[in-house]
Amino acid sequence: MSKNLLLIFTRNPELGKVKTRLAKKIGKESALEIYKILLQRTKEITLKVDSDKAVYYSEEVNHNFIWNEKVYQKHQQKGKDLGKRMRNAFIEGFNEGYNNIIIIGSDLFDLSTEIINNAFDKLQKNEVVIGPAKDGGYYLLGMKTLHPNIFENKAWGTDSVRQETLNDLKNNKVHLLEILNDIDVFEDI
Repeated sequence: MSKNLLLIFTRNPELGKVKTRLAKKIGKESALEIYKILLQRTKEITLKVDSDKAVYYSEEVNHNFIWNEKVYQKHQQKGKDLGKRMRNAFIEGFNEGYNNIIIIGSDLFDLSTEIINNAFDKLQKNEVVIGPAKDGGYYLLGMKTLHPNIFENKAWGTDSVRQETLNDLKNNKVHLLEILNDIDVFEDI
């Protein structure tokens, strides 16, 4: 077992349930196709990351999808909001004995294997690593130990999430990666 774990949060690719803000502009079918492209891209870059990997599905574990079960552990997200679901995934990883855990989403075309590997490297000398997104959130979060407070009292999906998270971590050593753009609305494309 590797000491590093990469968590990949994904939505089940179902019409009308993915990229809903984007779908308002381009339609549900096009939004689903874009999301499938983003999932494929996420798979390609994470295959090369030197860590164990786990995919966390939003609705139900899909055993016949693009994530090879020989490479990716498969789990169901648990919790009422995004913060609780992420916290629970980190808890599972730490309970399994991992030392460094990073979580990413599956809607960031600009993310690369190098950025994720760099984040694992930065975790060696920092308590937390954050990949800031242009929209005020973050595209990557890495920790060596659980900081449960960062998953509470956030308006997930808003432009205040990153700053509120940094406020929660003001007494910790945090490394910020480069700012990237995730794809939520038409202008992000």
